[in-house]
Amino acid sequence: MAKPASNSHKELISRLWYLVFALIIYRIGVHIPVPGVDHEKVRQLFDSGDGSIFQLFNMFSGGALSNASLLALGVAPYISASIVLQLFTHMYPPLKELRQQGSSGQKKISQYTRYLALVFALVQGFAISRMVIAQGLTLFSGQAFLITGTICLATGALFMMWLGEQITERGIGNGVSMLIFAGIAVHIPAGIANLVSQTKDGNISFLGFFLMLFIIVALFGLIVFVERAQRQIAIHYAKRQGMGMQTMGQRSHLPLKINMAGVIPAIFASAIITLLVSLFALLGNISGAVGRYFADLAHGFSQGNWLYIATFSLLIILFSFFYTAMMFENRELADNLKKSNAFIQGFRPGRQTAEYLDMVQERLTLVGAIYVAFVCIMPTLMNLGSASGQALFLFGGTSLLIAVVVAMDFVSQVQSHIMSKQYESLMKKANLSGLGGQSLR
Repeated sequence: MAKPASNSHKELISRLWYLVFALIIYRIGVHIPVPGVDHEKVRQLFDSGDGSIFQLFNMFSGGALSNASLLALGVAPYISASIVLQLFTHMYPPLKELRQQGSSGQKKISQYTRYLALVFALVQGFAISRMVIAQGLTLFSGQAFLITGTICLATGALFMMWLGEQITERGIGNGVSMLIFAGIAVHIPAGIANLVSQTKDGNISFLGFFLMLFIIVALFGLIVFVERAQRQIAIHYAKRQGMGMQTMGQRSHLPLKINMAGVIPAIFASAIITLLVSLFALLGNISGAVGRYFADLAHGFSQGNWLYIATFSLLIILFSFFYTAMMFENRELADNLKKSNAFIQGFRPGRQTAEYLDMVQERLTLVGAIYVAFVCIMPTLMNLGSASGQALFLFGGTSLLIAVVVAMDFVSQVQSHIMSKQYESLMKKANLSGLGGQSLR
């Protein structure tokens, strides 16, 4: 009778091992260089701090860009393609019809997403290759490296996309989120060592050190608190009595999270900014005033500039509303409540209930969007140019938000996997005992 439980335990262990194996492959790939790049010059560029335009790419690639790796683009092209396709599935009628066809339509949309990811990977790979040539970081002639670099970077991005899909299907958790989490988490030990060494050298005072520890712990607590917080709306079920009369019966709650979109807006906003930086840097190579204008724009999106702060915050807020409205159909929810003979007290079933849910959702989304934007830009507002700001950046902001939310989601998925398998085991036992009782009779 214990076999189903042991089988579910083995399946969970195999999924965990697959996740670990995939992340090891990813970390090995980070250290495979693009042919023709002068790695010593790349290291010097990042160590000197002059590569501020590249820092945004480097964070989500897990240090792959600073290693001049094949995987330098990371999952950014795939995320950008997903954003565009999700937007068009709500605006473009043929894609909207595909979305409504269920799993078959979703497979076609996923295929279109892969094709568009290839286009974005080629554009970003071409842009980064041009930037590398402009910085004088290549070992051979520019045109030869341009073709080699573009193909290698695009291939690495497609491999990351495939690896993320495999983790989602055969491992545990969302594959893209897990890859981003791994890229961030791998820098935490070095960040701690850097923070301690700067404190010992006197670059950071002991008061500043403990202040940063307090801020990191406070941010961690804020993220956990908000991600767990819910607004519970009371749902009543009508109880039918004789003569067609209805009275208030059972009562339950509809839980609505404050941050319904989770970490998706931060990832989407970062992906869009990396795409913009790629395009502006590419156009910045044009000679004349136009090229200088786009080069200044690309530099404006580097960490610490107000253009980056304003654009990043605005994109987070916009994507929070967009993603929440896309994922949660309140009209459909109100119709389902009406069909289930359920209602919210004080509101008529149907359109009035949907309007009430829209109002609650908009207020929650506004609070959640401001919270995500605050957490993501807080280290930048605390002067990223300083030593303390650089150290805080490794633990606060987008990196800490993604790390905590992905870790919480991973734990909840493991727990739900265990619970579902235990439930299946109990159902099998119940069916077996029922069949046994019938055969005895």
